[in-house]
Amino acid sequence: MSLNFNAEKVSKVIFAAAISAFCPNEKLTFSAENAMIQKKEGPEHMINLEIISHLSPITEEEQAILNGQTSIDREIYMAHRENSEINAKKLLADGKLITWRPHTRFINFPDHTHDYVEVIYACSGKTTHIVDGNYITLDSGELLLLGQHAHHSVMKASLNDITVNFIVLPEFFNTALNTISGESTPLRHFLLDCLFGQNNGPNYLYFQVGNDQPIQNLVENLLFILLDEKRPNRRTLSQLTMALLFLNLMNYTEKLASSKQEALVLSVLRYLDERYADSNLDRLAKQLNVDPSTISKEVHKKTGRTYIALLQEKRLSQAVYLLLNTDKKIADIAESVGYKNVSYFHRIFLETYGVSPRIYRLQKQNT
Repeated sequence: MSLNFNAEKVSKVIFAAAISAFCPNEKLTFSAENAMIQKKEGPEHMINLEIISHLSPITEEEQAILNGQTSIDREIYMAHRENSEINAKKLLADGKLITWRPHTRFINFPDHTHDYVEVIYACSGKTTHIVDGNYITLDSGELLLLGQHAHHSVMKASLNDITVNFIVLPEFFNTALNTISGESTPLRHFLLDCLFGQNNGPNYLYFQVGNDQPIQNLVENLLFILLDEKRPNRRTLSQLTMALLFLNLMNYTEKLASSKQEALVLSVLRYLDERYADSNLDRLAKQLNVDPSTISKEVHKKTGRTYIALLQEKRLSQAVYLLLNTDKKIADIAESVGYKNVSYFHRIFLETYGVSPRIYRLQKQNT
């Protein structure tokens, strides 16, 4: 008896098993024919395994964050460290109009603007973006377009929250604009604003297209074209693919408006950032003229975390910074970030980082 194996299918099955282990909380089905993984529940968004293999590995910057770095490496993104504008020249090679990079996980990405257009695509999981004060939870398969005037920050993403950012110079969109030139839509106004700075279009556009497989295919085709640097006519193909994508997106444009609830949550996050050491929910509620339960409900709805969890995360993050960058005693650090009970601080730190504050400091000093 002879057994015939298709090596390509076998390798896909092995990789699927790895992805299943990588995402233990997801119910997934796998097809070796098309190298796709699909959730059994939720949006009908197919995840291309080859794309996941390019985007999921932990980058050098992410590893530094996991090792204790408490902020993004601004030299990667900004022309000047004190500047909050991300510079296209730092990310794009000379002569290129478009490139891609995976979103940096494991840390809150601070408020910034771009001198280019950013197209953000959620490959798997979800990420929470704050754009001009509006909270947008980008689910798997959804798209977010950001113009040069948008103020943008991103809440900390986990290992399985895989998002790709397309960094695009405005002139790249000439073909797309010509394709939809006869249509008066928010998407066309967005492109005109990006190209000519007319300031009469939206700063961002959000597309809830997780169920639209043709759109997923176009985005993934665009990424494959950019990955294949030896492909002939690469620029023309990528511009035409983007134009086809925008033609499809014209039926889905949904501009998000600010709301009182979003403004409330933004105020809470700013308060936690500034007053983490002496934070008091009742005092904050009185200051904002709302009930404490309203704050708790809206914060959880928008961020997926409780007020206490966000406060704890901020305090521990600051404690780590002080452990690694000062000679302060651990008891003094605990008190300075808001923990009056040092034993409680030790317990929470151990639960979060797996070691005591003292061991954590020693380990990082020896690396």
